[in-house]
Amino acid sequence: MTGLITHGLILRAVAAVLSFTIDGYVAHAGHDGQSAAAFHDLSGQGHEIPGLAFPVFVDRGTKEAVGGFLEQTQADVALRTVIDAFSQLNQHRQIYPRFDEAVSKGMIERVIIQPSVRNHEEKPFLFLVVRTVDPGRVRLLISASSMKEQGYLGEAERFAPALAREFQWVVSKGETGRKPKLGSIERDLRHTPIRTDKEIRALSGEERVRLLQLLFETYLRTVDEQQSLDGQSYYEIGTSILAPPSQPDSTTKYYDIRVREALQKIVREPVFLERTPLAVMSLLNGNIWNVTFVQIDQRDWASRTRVQPADKAMRVGEVGRLIQPAAILINLHRMAAPDDPFYADTKDLPMGALSSDQLAWVIAKEIQQNIIEKSQTGHVAQDALTAPQ
Repeated sequence: MTGLITHGLILRAVAAVLSFTIDGYVAHAGHDGQSAAAFHDLSGQGHEIPGLAFPVFVDRGTKEAVGGFLEQTQADVALRTVIDAFSQLNQHRQIYPRFDEAVSKGMIERVIIQPSVRNHEEKPFLFLVVRTVDPGRVRLLISASSMKEQGYLGEAERFAPALAREFQWVVSKGETGRKPKLGSIERDLRHTPIRTDKEIRALSGEERVRLLQLLFETYLRTVDEQQSLDGQSYYEIGTSILAPPSQPDSTTKYYDIRVREALQKIVREPVFLERTPLAVMSLLNGNIWNVTFVQIDQRDWASRTRVQPADKAMRVGEVGRLIQPAAILINLHRMAAPDDPFYADTKDLPMGALSSDQLAWVIAKEIQQNIIEKSQTGHVAQDALTAPQ
């Protein structure tokens, strides 16, 4: 999804009609809309997903409706695909932290499969997240026609990752009432689960991902505390074309997802432990406190490692390990220079246009090349000079 949009949702009860205005998110594909299509408030218990508390409903629509009508055969295939995909996510919740968070907090009230999901401009979307009257609870709408067009019907394994990505917006929508903190973000340093490099090497890929999620909850940040991306445009993956955000914080959220996906690849996949072991260790042993996209126009570098000097080291974890906090900054509009270690991985694209796979190598090689050197010298002088105003 590229951003936040406002949707009108009509809930039809048995005895009366209740209308209210709600907000929603759409898929990351440059869409911008204002209202969701109306849908029926379905009665009954819905279809159960083993191990999950929320039901799946199928709204087949009517032949006269703008959204169309869902034939029984297609409805059955879509339902089975959705249930199987959710079951896969539930079996691997440690890999999908936003899904796990949404389920743990009971954010999903129900899932509804509809013939189509469209905004007020009649643009179709695969998913749509909408509020309910119950604070912190949302409904997830899924378009059967978009599933068919994108080849997802009957392909639960392919559909599951796309479904998992949508849970960034489920969580965001469920937490809409929370206001972002300004300035420095508070960190829970004492309860940070610090591990030694030997312990990290002994973990499986999935165990390293679980550890990374714990660090996200305690001190590791993936959003620029200077808020330099607020109101900025974003890049579609693989292009140099800028798209305007639909909301002031849409770009920030967009790149937060991208960075977290990249970090999970680094700590999970064995090739990074083989080729860039310092990156894996530094992300999980407490050395790195920020990995973020920024916009710093007055600097021409694509990526930089910033490390606090020794006299500003902090004690982290129950044993009070001394850490010189490091930050990895990715400059949104800049392209890699030929002497950058990750130059070949970027394919002459702006940093903001890189896929999660490309970004993982950029971050990993930046850490591998610079974390030791910068830790020894404490390169922080430029931070004050280049901080966004």
